Amino acid sequence: MVKSLKQIGNSYGVIIEKPILELLDITPETPLEISTDGHSLNIRPLHKRTLAEAKLHIRKNLGKAMEKLAK
Repeated sequence: MVKSLKQIGNSYGVIIEKPILELLDITPETPLEISTDGHSLNIRPLHKRTLAEAKLHIRKNLGKAMEKLAK
């Protein structure tokens, strides 16, 4: 998909179509993290996690490191 910037007041924005927003579960209230590596722009939603979801995420992604730290 190729997009171009649209002027919004004194700023510029990119319009994201509804199917993409729905796919990523993004609403106007969803905070977005915007970052760059110096070559590209990355935008991702920051969904609030429940405590159980956060624990699962930590266990899945950091479980081995946490086990090593505990020793």
